Amino acid sequence: MERFSLKDKVALVTGGNRGLGKAIALALAEAGANVAIVSRSGEGLKEVAEEIRALGVQSMPLTGDVAVPSETKRIVTEVLGHFDRLDVLVNAAGVNRRIPSLEVRESEWDWILGVNLKGTFFMCQAAGEVMISQRKGSIINIASLLSEVGIPTLAPYAASKAGVVGLTRVLAAEWGPYGVRVNAIGPGYFRTRMTERLFADQAWVERLLTQVPLGRPGDPRDLAGVAVFLASDASSYLTGQVIYIDGGYLCARPA
Repeated sequence: MERFSLKDKVALVTGGNRGLGKAIALALAEAGANVAIVSRSGEGLKEVAEEIRALGVQSMPLTGDVAVPSETKRIVTEVLGHFDRLDVLVNAAGVNRRIPSLEVRESEWDWILGVNLKGTFFMCQAAGEVMISQRKGSIINIASLLSEVGIPTLAPYAASKAGVVGLTRVLAAEWGPYGVRVNAIGPGYFRTRMTERLFADQAWVERLLTQVPLGRPGDPRDLAGVAVFLASDASSYLTGQVIYIDGGYLCARPA
């Protein structure tokens, strides 16, 4: 359908070099978008950019630290300099560490919230300025199951992801009059590098699957359809929402 097409649009995906960010970047490219991808380390960026170009669209690999506001401005400026517009921002950069709450150090708190929440806000701010001037744009933030439920040893991560939901709603209300939509995707348990230690524990996997009605963990490609929907004109009357892609985990959790 034409309303799902992203042909000639420009998307920027942070954390686009691996995991969920990579899957979303490739999905947007398959739908026709030119895609800039960002990571702090640069690891795998060129390879993913080549995968995107192989789909018949343009790609631009960039290194930058989203936790540094001046870097977010530079990233957006470079994308504008290359493509002359910005239609879609996906904030997929994220970090996590499991730490008992009594053992969390200030440096760990600052690191996790710095990337997941501060970085998301300042990327939104830099991109939002452009989109407001264009009078159109779609921002997709990455929330989490931890935006809704409490799981031990994940206090900083849960705080950051709950913050992402609040931020999404505020920006949707503030920027809606300018044609800028802001939504979030809340992934469930997905197999990525960040979760590889969890999935290495077969007993944990078996317990998890008893809590997921669809009976399997998520694959990063499971995000593709929702990401394209939120980026496209097919969702033109949708803003301020969080769509959880969790195999039914939230609806089936014990009361």
